[in-house]
Amino acid sequence: MSNFFLTWTQVYDPLNSWPLSTLVAALPVLTLFFVLVVVKARVWMAALCGLLMAVLLAVLVFKMPAVLVAASAGHGFIFGMIRIAWVIVASIFLYNIACETGQFEVMKQSIAGLSSDKRLQLVLIAFCFGAFLEGTGGGGAPVAIAGSFLIGLGFPPFQAATLCLIANTAPVAWGGVGNPIRVLAEVTGLPAMQFSAMAGRILPPLSLILPLWLVRSMVGWKDTLAVWPALLVSGLSFAGMQFYWSNYQEAGLVDVVSAVFSLLVMVVFLKFWKPATEMKTEGTTCAAPSARHSTLAVLKAWSPFILASVLIFIASYPKINKYLLFSELRVPMPALHNTVLKVPPVSPQPTPEAAIIDFNFIGIPGTAVFVGGLVAALFLGLSLKRTLQIFGQTLKEMIPSLLAISFMVGLAYVTRYGGMDTVLGLSLTGTGVLFPFFGTLLGWLGVALTGTDAGSNALFGNLQKVTAEQLGLSPILMGAANSAGGVMGKMIDAQSIVVSSSATQQTGNEAAIFKAVFVHSIALAAIVGVIVMIYAYLMPWVIPR
Repeated sequence: MSNFFLTWTQVYDPLNSWPLSTLVAALPVLTLFFVLVVVKARVWMAALCGLLMAVLLAVLVFKMPAVLVAASAGHGFIFGMIRIAWVIVASIFLYNIACETGQFEVMKQSIAGLSSDKRLQLVLIAFCFGAFLEGTGGGGAPVAIAGSFLIGLGFPPFQAATLCLIANTAPVAWGGVGNPIRVLAEVTGLPAMQFSAMAGRILPPLSLILPLWLVRSMVGWKDTLAVWPALLVSGLSFAGMQFYWSNYQEAGLVDVVSAVFSLLVMVVFLKFWKPATEMKTEGTTCAAPSARHSTLAVLKAWSPFILASVLIFIASYPKINKYLLFSELRVPMPALHNTVLKVPPVSPQPTPEAAIIDFNFIGIPGTAVFVGGLVAALFLGLSLKRTLQIFGQTLKEMIPSLLAISFMVGLAYVTRYGGMDTVLGLSLTGTGVLFPFFGTLLGWLGVALTGTDAGSNALFGNLQKVTAEQLGLSPILMGAANSAGGVMGKMIDAQSIVVSSSATQQTGNEAAIFKAVFVHSIALAAIVGVIVMIYAYLMPWVIPR
């Protein structure tokens, strides 16, 4: 029941002309893209401009009451901070703890000791460890941390930047402990586990070939095929576990479990197999850990990430998680809950749109990562005062990202409750049988220009659902396609390019980095689009029912 006296019915053709109404509905997203790409403003500024455009159109064109517009934006801000921003802040905090205590260097050396071949080091660090970092927090951490690893091992900085961007793709759909999947479920109202299962049937083929694709991007075919057994083992182990965990366990730890499993399988495999000829990097700065660090020292170095992973697993375990979530902290959004009515052709009859704020901080992944960092800091000898100072510095560094997330999700919620994404979705029914392919590319474009898979899902997730329903396609397939296609846009988004250039001392080379990875991005996105087309028309039995 509504907590406010006002109700408002969505309008899907406010200008009585489908082309004009569609153009107006697209203006918030077009504004965001224009300010970001043409004006070349910061991501948070572009998101703010897009939000302001959405607010103006909602009030002036769609005739949405101002109080509902404000409540929609506020609902988006709260959700963005609790469910998206918090886990990214906690992840960067964890990384800063590892650096402050000197354990990051030991971690780097421990991975270097597994193999002196740069092709295998690339797979172990950029692919396996990068996926682990994406799973625990996402954001810019996988590119920044893995890039620092590779440079420490002697990789040229520009090469390290581009390779880490290419590697940070297939795991992104479950980044930040499943953040994109949870956001997708939130904005569409469909089950998160079904989205996870569907994404877990789209992306494993990409995960299987990604190690080969990655190494081939660095060396020629002859040198790539010289290590094909290792590339097959790493890709197959990761893809297999990615499929299993996303389909039969839960969405939060898909990347973490897949990355750890693949890394462990590779460790065992490399004890029995070595390439005929090793390709070593020049200017290596790390020595093998066997000469400098004991097993206990290596475990200590990895303790922040190990502890965070254990806490995430405990907090997300269903039999425990149910005791960490309190119904009293789930409250209706004032002035918005059940006040917006969906009508035909979107809904067979007028249906109120729910708006529930979930203030449960204890049982969410971000809190588990933060507690892991806090405990690890004390265990590694940092004082509580210094630990809190590091957290404060992390928050300060993250302000632009926090603003971008707030404005981006605020924009998504205004367009969602205002019906603008529905107008766009209805217009996309014109692509007909090709929509599975172009819907996938829509997710790619969303991540490429907004910076996060979660942000793209918030922006386009409901649009994919509406369009799929209008075309008789599965909304689960197309929602997952938005996320799966989106991950291939991660390597060319402005945020990732800036993070990679900064972390690898390539500031000023952003355009060159973008140019180097663009072809990889569009090619991989097209492959995902073809897979989605096959599932939609040739193998519909693959789609979860």
